Amino acid sequence: MILHLIRVFFLVVVLALTLSFAFSDEIYTEGSTYITVYILVPALLAAAVVLADIVWHGKRLAHLSGLFFGLLAGLVIAYVLSLVVDLVTKLYPSPTPTERPAVLAEDPKPTRADIDKFDREQNAHFAYIRYQHTVQLVKFLLGAAAVFLCVTIVMQTKDDFRFIVPYVEFSKQTKGARPMVLDTSVIVDGRITDIVNTKILRSELIVPRFVLAELQTIADSQDKLKRNRGRRGLDVLQNLRQCDVADVRILDVRVPAVEKAPDVDAKLVALAEHLNGQIITNDYNLNKVAQLRNIEVININDLANALKPVVLPGETMRTKIIKPGEEAGQGVGYLDDGTMVVVDQGRSHIGNEVDIVVTSVLQTSAGKMIFGRHASAAPHHDNPNASRRDRHA
Repeated sequence: MILHLIRVFFLVVVLALTLSFAFSDEIYTEGSTYITVYILVPALLAAAVVLADIVWHGKRLAHLSGLFFGLLAGLVIAYVLSLVVDLVTKLYPSPTPTERPAVLAEDPKPTRADIDKFDREQNAHFAYIRYQHTVQLVKFLLGAAAVFLCVTIVMQTKDDFRFIVPYVEFSKQTKGARPMVLDTSVIVDGRITDIVNTKILRSELIVPRFVLAELQTIADSQDKLKRNRGRRGLDVLQNLRQCDVADVRILDVRVPAVEKAPDVDAKLVALAEHLNGQIITNDYNLNKVAQLRNIEVININDLANALKPVVLPGETMRTKIIKPGEEAGQGVGYLDDGTMVVVDQGRSHIGNEVDIVVTSVLQTSAGKMIFGRHASAAPHHDNPNASRRDRHA
């Protein structure tokens, strides 16, 4: 609403000032065509400036101090532009300054030469006045456009700042060139805190307001498991904000593309695209969607897999079988980092730690799976009960 009032006020002021110049004695004598052009051109230029501001959407209303700073910056730019106009007028020939000639007396009756001289002097005077008025109007239009654009840009900018008399204090410099947008899943996961503490992330970490709202919804869930996950995510976020290693900012966005997105994942993708940033997640589906939109994604699972010790087929490792597998005779265990281990002929050892021989390793963005057989079992190719998946892995 404020921006609309500013736009209307700008158009009214430009039109009023243009009319005052156009209907002055020096301009009015030139005729209706000249007056129409004199009014129409500045009005169209002002409308074009307002239209450009409306089309350039995506800016947000800042604090009242933004209005003061915008006016200050606009006036400074307007003064500089007026000096540029004065310099241009000196580079090109202009009408000679002349005084307005005195009215011819009726007695004695003026001669034809006196009348011609009076007309020449009056035309020269009007030409000089029109030139001066035109220069003043150009200065005003440039100054008004500079002030208008500075005010609207400052008031709609997404950058946080505050104005403190007698100086302007901007928000602190953020680390890195491209911000990183955190997904809900990566906050709940909790490993992002350890990654931040390693000091390898130098970019600003962005937590959108809708991600925080989703965390709060999960924390208020009736399901105990979801409630614990949500509370853990809020604790992780609090630890991140108290960390001095990285910049963490809660961002309340007002971007049309983000607000129109149907779900949180779509909002994250739209926001990362708007900020030209990256997404940190361990959500496999979000990873794929972001890649289709040509948005860089840092997958925590990929990072964890890259740092895991490499397990090669034929090596021996020890794990605890905790549940049966999907196929006959299979047992399933997990390593300390959560990697699933599928053991052929391991169902009879549920609840026990056993030595297994690795037969294959399957690694994807969703995580890593290790397939193996009990160390005392027959080799894989001699075992008639070997799983089909192991056989093709």
